Amino acid sequence: MEPIGYLLEAGMTTPEQNKKLVLNAFETLFNHRDYDAAEDFWSERYIQHSAHIAPGRAGLFDLIRSLPDTLRYEHQLVLAEGDHVMLYGRFTGTGSPAASVAADVVRIENGRLAEHWDVLQDEATRTESVSGLPMFGDRFPPGS
Repeated sequence: MEPIGYLLEAGMTTPEQNKKLVLNAFETLFNHRDYDAAEDFWSERYIQHSAHIAPGRAGLFDLIRSLPDTLRYEHQLVLAEGDHVMLYGRFTGTGSPAASVAADVVRIENGRLAEHWDVLQDEATRTESVSGLPMFGDRFPPGS
């Protein structure tokens, strides 16, 4: 992981820097579960718009602490415009029967994740997919 100090010193970040910041933040929290390092990525005043996560940075960290150690996040697409980044990814190993496919939108402020919105959906199996196409990547989940 790259330090984010250069982002804070600059006062403003580019969309490319913001994409890198959000990807590093998600990797740090969801895949490495390094809460101390994650505090450097998420603002103390973090605003959570998700309907299934308690308010603030503490609400997000507490949710992740409550999930199994098998939790993994992988992204397929990352887009950025100005101070907003959108990730299209998948959460697996949550203890639920299906993986969650997510569109996460994050607003960056002063080199940190300041605000978050998401849309989550259970990943469809081959038999559930009316389109006949997978929701994530080019393959259906194993066993479907």
